[in-house]
Amino acid sequence: MNSDPNTSAPEEKFFTTPLIIIFVTVLIDLIGFGIVIPLLTFYAEEYNATPLDVGLIMGVYSLMQFVFAPVWGGLSDRFGRRPILFITILGSAVGYLVLGFATALWMIYFGRILAGITGGNLSTAQAYIADVTTRQNRARGMGLFGMAFGLGFILGPAIAGVLSQWGNHVPLLFAAGLSVANAAFLYFYLPESRRLGQPAPPAATKVSRLANLVTTFKDARFATITLDYFLLVTAFSMMTTSFAYFTLVNFEFGTEKTGYLFTFVGFIAALMQGLVFGKLATRIGEAKLAVLGCAILAGTLFATTLISNQSVGLIALLIITAGLAIGNSLATPALSTLASRNAGDAEQGRMLGILQSAASLARVVGPLLCGVLLTNVASTVDGETLRRTYWVAAAIMFVSLLTSIYFLRYSRDELPS
Repeated sequence: MNSDPNTSAPEEKFFTTPLIIIFVTVLIDLIGFGIVIPLLTFYAEEYNATPLDVGLIMGVYSLMQFVFAPVWGGLSDRFGRRPILFITILGSAVGYLVLGFATALWMIYFGRILAGITGGNLSTAQAYIADVTTRQNRARGMGLFGMAFGLGFILGPAIAGVLSQWGNHVPLLFAAGLSVANAAFLYFYLPESRRLGQPAPPAATKVSRLANLVTTFKDARFATITLDYFLLVTAFSMMTTSFAYFTLVNFEFGTEKTGYLFTFVGFIAALMQGLVFGKLATRIGEAKLAVLGCAILAGTLFATTLISNQSVGLIALLIITAGLAIGNSLATPALSTLASRNAGDAEQGRMLGILQSAASLARVVGPLLCGVLLTNVASTVDGETLRRTYWVAAAIMFVSLLTSIYFLRYSRDELPS
C-alpha cells in the first residue's frame, strides 16, 4: 500500500512506543527544571543575592551546559542515547539536593554548576527523537519535544507555587526525588534508539568543542541557523531571568503567583508546539515559522515595558506572556528542526549538541547581561532598570528576526530530504 520504496510502513508510524517513552522521560525531566525557574530568584535572595548574583547563578548553569552539551551528544552518538540520559538525569537529582539543602549562597552556585554539567542532555533527547522519527515526521517529533517542554513549564511552576508555601527549599527536594524516579523509569522502560553497527563519525569525539563550532560554521546554512538560535535564546533568557523581578516590582507577585504565571506560559507553549506547530510546519515550512515567531517575540518584549499594575493591569500581563509563549513556541522548534534536517543521520547528536551549546552560551550571555542591566546604584531592581533590560532584549530579538528573514530569502527553498 506504501508506494515509496525508500520508506517502510513501520517507519512512517509517528506515535511509536519509543517516542512515547522518551516523551514521558523528557517531560518528567523538564518538570524538575520547571520547578526551579520561578523560585530561584526568590530563593537566592534569602541568602542576600543581588540581581547580578541571580544572573551569575543562571549563567553558570548554562556555562556548564555549553561545555558539556556536545560532550554528551558525542558520547550518545558513540555509546547510545539511553546510558547518557540515565547518567545525566541522576546528576540532575544530585544538583537539586545540593540546592534544597543549601545554607549559604555558595551552595546555590555549586548546586547549579552540578546541575549544569548534567543538564546538557537535551541534545541527547532531541537526537533520540531524530533516531525514532523519519525526516518527514521530524518536525512533528521536535514539536512533541517542545510540548514536553511546555508541559514541564505547566506542572513544574505550579508544583513550585504550591510547595513553596512550606518553604522555597521544599520544591527543590521534590524535584530531586522526581529525578531519581525518572532515572528508574528510563532504566527499565526506555529502549536504545541507535542501531547496532551504525558508526559515529570519529572526529565528533576527537575535535575540541570550540574547533567543532568553528568547523560547523563553514556550513553557511547551519551557521545562519545557529546564529539565529543564539540571538533568540539570548533575548528569551533575559526575559526569564528578569521575569520574577518584573512581576515583583510591577505587580507585587511572590513565588506562588509567579509560578502560576509560568504555568500559564507553559500551557500556551504546550498547546502551540504539541498541536499547532506540526500542522503549520507542514503548510508553510519551518523557515517561515521562524520568521513569524521571531517577529512576535520582538514585539511582545518591547510591549512588556509598557505594562504595570498601575497602567493596563493583569489582563495585559496575560496577553504579553501569551505572546512570549507563542513566539518562542514557533521559532524554537522551527530552528531545531531546520538544524536536524540539515544534519546527516550519523551526526544528529553532534550537530544538535552544537546547537544546544550555542543556546547554552546564549543562556550565559543573556542572564549576565540581564544582571548588569537590572542592577541600579543600590544593587537592587527598579522600574527603570527593568525597562532598559527589556528594551535591549527586544533589540536583540529584532536582529534575530532579520537573521530569520535572511535565511528565508537567501537559502535554498528546501532542506535535504
